[in-house]
Amino acid sequence: MNGKLAAILFAGLAVVAGAGAWYLQVFYYYERVAPSGFVLQTQGGARSAEARGIEAIDATSSPIKFRACFDTDLTGEVEALSYLDAVPLTAPFWFDCFDAEEIGDRLADGTARAFLGEKNVEYGVDRIVAITDGGRGYVWHQLNNCGEVRYDGTQVGEDCPPREDFE
Repeated sequence: MNGKLAAILFAGLAVVAGAGAWYLQVFYYYERVAPSGFVLQTQGGARSAEARGIEAIDATSSPIKFRACFDTDLTGEVEALSYLDAVPLTAPFWFDCFDAEEIGDRLADGTARAFLGEKNVEYGVDRIVAITDGGRGYVWHQLNNCGEVRYDGTQVGEDCPPREDFE
C-alpha cells in the first residue's frame, strides 16, 4: 500500500513540476512592451519602418524572445538590406498576431521579405523585420554568427564585436 501511495505522490509532483515549467515558458517571463517603432538598415543607414498599431512582447529570460506585429505603408519591395537567413521563431499561442509558420511560408513564396532591423541588438542577436506585400510587418530576434557557437565555444563565421561592449 505504501508503494502505491508513494507512486501516486511522485506522479502528482511530476505533473505539478511539468505544469509549472510550462507556465514559466509560456506565460511568466513574457510581458507586453510598447516599442515606439522599428528601423530598417539600408546602404545609406537606418530608415524608419513607419510602424503603427504595434503589438509586442519580450522577456528578460532570453534575448531572442522578442516578437512584434505592426501595420505599415511599406511593402516587401522597400529598399533595405535583405536578411536572407531569416527564420521566424514561434511565439506563445496567446500572442496570436505572430504566426511563425505563416510568416515563414510568406518569406518562402516571396509575398514577404525579411530585412535587417538592427545588427547585434544584443551580443550575437540581430533584430529582423519582415514586411508583407500587403503592408503587415513582423519583428523577431534571431541569433547571428556571433551568437551561434561551435561545440568548443568559438563563434562561427563573421568577425564579432568585443563581448565586453555588450555587458
